[in-house]
Amino acid sequence: MQITTTSRTKVSNTKLVIGAEITRRYCVLWLYASIIVHFLVGLLLPWIADLSIFNTYHQTVEAGFWSQAVPAAARAQQVWWISLFGPTVQSVAIWMGALTHIGNRQRSRFAWIWLLIGLLVWAPQDMLISLRASATIHVWIDGFALLAMLPPLCWLWWYDRAASGQPSA
Repeated sequence: MQITTTSRTKVSNTKLVIGAEITRRYCVLWLYASIIVHFLVGLLLPWIADLSIFNTYHQTVEAGFWSQAVPAAARAQQVWWISLFGPTVQSVAIWMGALTHIGNRQRSRFAWIWLLIGLLVWAPQDMLISLRASATIHVWIDGFALLAMLPPLCWLWWYDRAASGQPSA
């Protein structure tokens, strides 16, 4: 039996498609894991914001606002803001989960692009505000979030766009 060039090409293309589908599945699972982490962090923030293990964090943030002794009310307000931020992070996780579910089920490049847009609107602003307050820890956290989420989102947008045969959004 002689294998033709066309047969080899079909086998090669089939392997590429299977590999891409596996990559797609891992990217989606990675996003779901990121969403779960966001949800859990949001759930925990109101309960852990004032634990002593975060004293160094609080002192770092306070140093950006107070050059001398920090009033006790400032720490209380900071803990309140962080606690209030928890439900916001939970809500964002739910929205991200809904868009990820739609993007996964419908292979919707629009779901991926809206998640990308959301990150690209949020991150530069959050990083700039953090840098103005000398809260570099926030810049690192934002950078980690971007590094964790942008590559799989870009790949999913690219793959689902190419698979649909539609031009770029």
